[in-house]
Amino acid sequence: MSQWLSTLFTAIARKLLFLFVRTQVIPEDLTQLQLDPDKPVCYVLQTRFFSNLLVLDHETRKAGLPRALKPMQGGLKENRSLFFLMRSDNPSPLQRNRFAHSPRFVRIVHAVRENPQLDVQLVPVTILWGRSPDKESSIFKLLFADSWATPGMFKQLITILLHGRQTLVKFNAPISVRNLVDEGLSEEITLRKLARVLRVHFRRQREIAIGPDLSHRRTLVRSLLNMPPVKAAIAREAAEKNIPREKAEERALKYADEIAADYSHPIIRILSIFLTWLWTRLYDGVEVHHFDDVRKAAHENEIVYVPSHRSHIDYLLLSYVIYNRGLVPPHIAAGANLDMPVIGSILRRGGAFFLRRSFKGNFLYAAVFNEYIHLITTKGYSIEYFIEGGRSRTGRLLSPRTGMLAMTLKSYLRDHSRPIMFVPTYIGYEKLMEGKTYVGELSGKPKKKESIWGVISTVRKIQKTFGKVHVSFGEPIPLAALLDEEYPLWRDTTLEDDEKPEWMTRTVDRLAQNINTNINSTAIVNPVNLLSLILLSMPKHAMDEDALIRQIDRYRELLGSVPYSNHIMITELSGREVIAYGEKLKLLQRIRHPLGDMISVGEEEAMLLTYFRNNVLHFFTLPSLIACLMLHNNELHRDQVVRLVRSIYPFLQSELFLPWSNESVEEVIHKLLDALIASQLLTARNSDGLIACPSPNSEEYAELNVLGQSVRQNLERYYMTVSLLSQQGTGGITQKRLEDLCQLLAQRLSILHEFSAPEFSDKALFHTFVETLRENGQIQTDDSGHLTFDHRLIDVAEGARLILPPDMRQAIQQITRVSDEEIEAAMAAKEQKEKKHKR
Repeated sequence: MSQWLSTLFTAIARKLLFLFVRTQVIPEDLTQLQLDPDKPVCYVLQTRFFSNLLVLDHETRKAGLPRALKPMQGGLKENRSLFFLMRSDNPSPLQRNRFAHSPRFVRIVHAVRENPQLDVQLVPVTILWGRSPDKESSIFKLLFADSWATPGMFKQLITILLHGRQTLVKFNAPISVRNLVDEGLSEEITLRKLARVLRVHFRRQREIAIGPDLSHRRTLVRSLLNMPPVKAAIAREAAEKNIPREKAEERALKYADEIAADYSHPIIRILSIFLTWLWTRLYDGVEVHHFDDVRKAAHENEIVYVPSHRSHIDYLLLSYVIYNRGLVPPHIAAGANLDMPVIGSILRRGGAFFLRRSFKGNFLYAAVFNEYIHLITTKGYSIEYFIEGGRSRTGRLLSPRTGMLAMTLKSYLRDHSRPIMFVPTYIGYEKLMEGKTYVGELSGKPKKKESIWGVISTVRKIQKTFGKVHVSFGEPIPLAALLDEEYPLWRDTTLEDDEKPEWMTRTVDRLAQNINTNINSTAIVNPVNLLSLILLSMPKHAMDEDALIRQIDRYRELLGSVPYSNHIMITELSGREVIAYGEKLKLLQRIRHPLGDMISVGEEEAMLLTYFRNNVLHFFTLPSLIACLMLHNNELHRDQVVRLVRSIYPFLQSELFLPWSNESVEEVIHKLLDALIASQLLTARNSDGLIACPSPNSEEYAELNVLGQSVRQNLERYYMTVSLLSQQGTGGITQKRLEDLCQLLAQRLSILHEFSAPEFSDKALFHTFVETLRENGQIQTDDSGHLTFDHRLIDVAEGARLILPPDMRQAIQQITRVSDEEIEAAMAAKEQKEKKHKR
């Protein structure tokens, strides 16, 4: 009778509880736990509350797992399949030790010791009622959500009423009791060890979900002034500026207040609700890929998120994704230009901390900022920053700026008790709010200053549809492993504040390159990317619909047969469905014709689509280069193709952050050649390795021609730079003037001969190419700052003869024939224009 009453009471209590409770379960697919069905399961909850027990039983029943309130299997005489690790946070003198082992826990360990064939899977389950980090001096501390204090019964009741609809239930990987018992320790020591493992596990799970304990912001800000490096900087400021120490301290305090975040859980919750509404209005969905890798990394590491930067939406989007998947949102490095009225305050409470664009000449500000970074990393906060320095206006990854990476590395060298893992993250859109602004800036219009009115004008666009957004997390990069490779003695090294040894610079540079490479390797190929790649390769940005369908399917097939990386994701839509999707987003124009419809994009849309082409250009760079070579030579031996591709590859690798070394790329070239032959885009003539193009009248030749266009503008920029250098002669021009002149000539060439792609004349791309020439030893700089070269540079120019068509080579040679007088006049006009924009 009592058992029946207990069951009835539990059922009624569960019904009542779930009037107030809505749960988010992690992982969403509980089969990921990989529980062995032949071994009994026992769940472990941290704290003894009836509400936790009811939630656990509800979720195990719903998921089809062994029920928490049912007897354990495997011959164990236990009437429930769970135990609590601890009792209460504040036991009375009459209560037993809250850390005393649960009797069921003791019996399970004893049974496994007695029966060598028995094993029990302990599944720790973390239940968080709301996710508010603890704060000092909080008036509502007893009433707010789950924090670092274990609640009493009254607080638990209030918490359920206030936060029941934000309940997070996280099932964790099972722990084998057999594995610990087999270590041969005594029963008591085994119990203690298992209990310690579980306690540490629960603490870490709470930390990665709600964050570490938060000090009051004023306390944190003032604590910065007590850090030895800041004290030294204050003393130096007072001495060098001849001001009282109190004045220097006041200045340092002002800097700290300007920088520090003011994390607020209520603001995070409000933003989460608002952003859920906003994404629904703006996008057809936010798709997240490879987040399980982040969860695994967060168990044992402090996380530094390093995403690509395409839009101001990035700040909000990434924090939203992380928060809604059960991890604490990161503290985000934001430019001081975003610390504007109202918006800056909201961002600061959402976890943003602000930094100036330059610290140059302000050693006190630099000291305060460096110590702030050290403080939040050593306290266990996750961080997010954009190593590109600013939003990409072209859709390509920008060359990394390594300042924040160097600060993080120096902080880790000072205190490496918490391992750090960098998580490269790709954020991909199908339409951009700032698209037209970016095109205008690349066309020479001055960059608009951020303001509250700019934000309001952006919000007005929420009636529009912007397709889907993809957030894809790349392969994590452990900092300690990278340091071990670059400088094995780093753990025993102490650096002065201003010291920056060569090995540290080398490590930071390699880390930056690895991050950008991993971001590119986890990019998503969406329908807009494919349409952009293909239609922008056509002279009038138009194509027969059937041919476009075949080309889209060909690209998808090529990426599938030779995957760029194991993180790449390709749209599952067929060619016909991709076109329909582009029409839905109003990107395409359909031209009706009796002989078959044609698909095109207008001039304005074509300018915007270059951005989305550039998002995934790196995936098609090598196959496009091979196609280019074959189209202009008709037939080549396989070893010739490999040699020519390898000669150009270093420049493409530097520009597009391609993942292969100059040695390993050879294997990839062979795989691509085999794939192109298998798809009949190329033909193998004989066993000697001769490869040829298909018949010029065939569909395959037309498809090969479209494929070869993707990399053509890169090659034209390279040839233009080398041609200009050759015409100026060795020692005839400085690097800055060369880059400025290349930019002007590229603008002219794109108007006269090419589709005027916004990034074709991007000065940064010319800078990357010149720097790669220098690294390869093909150019040098003399004492006067002029560039010198020998026959090796001429060899690079000769290689273009086998890649670019004669008419384009002639056009580039013609346009680079400029006199010294013309150069001087052009440079003067350019400088005048830049000064005008600065005003």
